[in-house]
Amino acid sequence: MIKKPVIINLSTGLEARPVAQLVQVASRFNSEIFVEVGPKKVNAKSIMGMMTLGLDAGEQITLSANGEDEEDAMSSMEQYLSNH
Repeated sequence: MIKKPVIINLSTGLEARPVAQLVQVASRFNSEIFVEVGPKKVNAKSIMGMMTLGLDAGEQITLSANGEDEEDAMSSMEQYLSNH
């Protein structure tokens, strides 16, 4: 399992379209991927779960990935959140 803090560097934060795209990125991997903010922990492959977080640009989250392709999953998720 990999766990890492990540800053959201999306100008709009995680609104509907960026959340949908993030869920698509997460869904490409077999690993379990979770996003944690404070006491909330949601499955990154769940669009409804991700929408409940209401994350803004500049906020810090904790990403975790567990599974056979966890390193690739973590790298892709970080890249999306940092560069889009």
